Amino acid sequence: MAINDDFLYPRSRYHGDFTPENLVFNANLQEFAQRVSLICGLETGGKLSSEEAYYKIKDLWKQLKKSKKNLGIGEDSGNSSTQENI
Repeated sequence: MAINDDFLYPRSRYHGDFTPENLVFNANLQEFAQRVSLICGLETGGKLSSEEAYYKIKDLWKQLKKSKKNLGIGEDSGNSSTQENI
């Protein structure tokens, strides 16, 4: 079963500055990318409407932003204008 999980949901290693928060956010970001890819495939294949796909991706984005805020990623940065757009 683990082999199938690795195939369906591959994970890349984290190469940035190690903190537990960065590692968790990286995992969340990879999961976000996997889910967006799946939603796009379903929309392209006609299984989801464009509007449904949009709202599902929008919800995933909100979850990712919430996890970023809860983990405190980017709060210490001096360049807050670019951080707000993420």
